[in-house]
Amino acid sequence: MDAVIVYESMFGDTRRVAEALAKGMAPSATVTLINVNDAGKVFPKADLVLVGGPTHVHGLSRPVTRAEAVEWTKDPDRHLTLEKSAPGIGIREWLDELTGPVGQFFAFDTRAEGARLLTGSAAAHIDKELRKAGGRSVADPESFLVHDSALDADEIARAEAVGAQLAQRVSVSAN
Repeated sequence: MDAVIVYESMFGDTRRVAEALAKGMAPSATVTLINVNDAGKVFPKADLVLVGGPTHVHGLSRPVTRAEAVEWTKDPDRHLTLEKSAPGIGIREWLDELTGPVGQFFAFDTRAEGARLLTGSAAAHIDKELRKAGGRSVADPESFLVHDSALDADEIARAEAVGAQLAQRVSVSAN
């Protein structure tokens, strides 16, 4: 099985989740990680494409929220470091320009700890857009929670477990 993970990350949390998902899938899948800035405009050809980004203002990032995130890194009290590839484009813009057939996918995000009603979910938006484009979700969208501006080891371990489950689910459905 082959999988592609397309992700957007401002401070590294979503990238770390993408890496953990890939690690969980690795025993039974060949996984390619692609930052959204390098993803191109054609939906990747793979048995499974995972798409994820950070939740900004209840949904996907926008140019204005990415610019605000850059400003946050200038506040030493926040202890934030901008990813080398950020801000660039976001998953929102990538989805808007996406061409080609959309196959099987899984949507994920990182978001602040708290009720989804209060925080929103980028993954829910990704899932909705990819379904509208004709894709088939292999699992419900998943959020990985950021506690005090950082992912903890439990969330990384959970992402690895989700990756393993996804690889098994897709492998079984292919047979």
